[in-house]
Amino acid sequence: MHLRELRYFVAIAEHLHVTRAAEALYVSQPTLSKQLRTLEDHLRVRLFERNHRGVELTPVGTALLPHARAVLEAWSTAEQELAAAAERHRSTLVVGISTGLGRGLLPAVRSRLAEAAPNSALHVRQVGWGDPTAGLSAVGAERTDAAFVWLPLPDDDRYHHVEVLTEPCMIALPSGHRLAGRTDLDVTDVLDEPFLALPAGAGPMRDYWLATEARGGRAARIGAEIANTDETVEALVAGLGVCLLSAGNAPNVARPGITIRPITGVRPSRLALAWRRDDHRPLLRALRTAVLAASRQRDQPDE
Repeated sequence: MHLRELRYFVAIAEHLHVTRAAEALYVSQPTLSKQLRTLEDHLRVRLFERNHRGVELTPVGTALLPHARAVLEAWSTAEQELAAAAERHRSTLVVGISTGLGRGLLPAVRSRLAEAAPNSALHVRQVGWGDPTAGLSAVGAERTDAAFVWLPLPDDDRYHHVEVLTEPCMIALPSGHRLAGRTDLDVTDVLDEPFLALPAGAGPMRDYWLATEARGGRAARIGAEIANTDETVEALVAGLGVCLLSAGNAPNVARPGITIRPITGVRPSRLALAWRRDDHRPLLRALRTAVLAASRQRDQPDE
């Protein structure tokens, strides 16, 4: 049985005339009569009896009518709720991050986006370091609409991005490390040390944080793999290796037993907002505008 057949039945029951019901439904009278016969054949009952004025409901038709109306009303309510849910979904952006964003950026972005799109919602999702796209390449429920990512981004031809900030690199060492007392470290001083590495799935981002560019083809010694900030802290305290990190993320791993020093010879780290190239939603454009405005505000010196 189709909802269309129930709609036709209810229309005939309300008009008690096939021709007038057909006019109200904008269908031909033969089409409506055929659909009525199909419904009656399906139910194996007669729903109407003809008379000189038109038609009248049989006792079976009278019994069916309130239930048919209830089904149609329930479906109409479902359609309205579905449309509302779809609208809410369209006005919600899921933004992936791989570490605590910090730097005062997220509150500023939320504030500016709320001004530009008052009915929008920004949902931030933490994504493990094994996915360097922070959910952009994921499928299903794990997929994000945009993401704060560290460059370089794999499969760059699939995404657009705007740089949000550039920061110098730091190096985190166990406090008992022989180089922990130095304040003039260059990357060449640590290339023979065991490094903490991102998961292999991080691709070019793993290479960047291993200082692969400075190694001249020599493979890095991997002391441990790390997939999040907690694992980084544990590995550093355990003395499993050293770790490059951006200056803005240094507070995330600052703990007793860990020393963080400036380091030269490594290109600055670059944080970007990325999104898929085929996503042209106005709300996503509003997010980019909010991020860039918040980034410029952050870079302006206090007066």
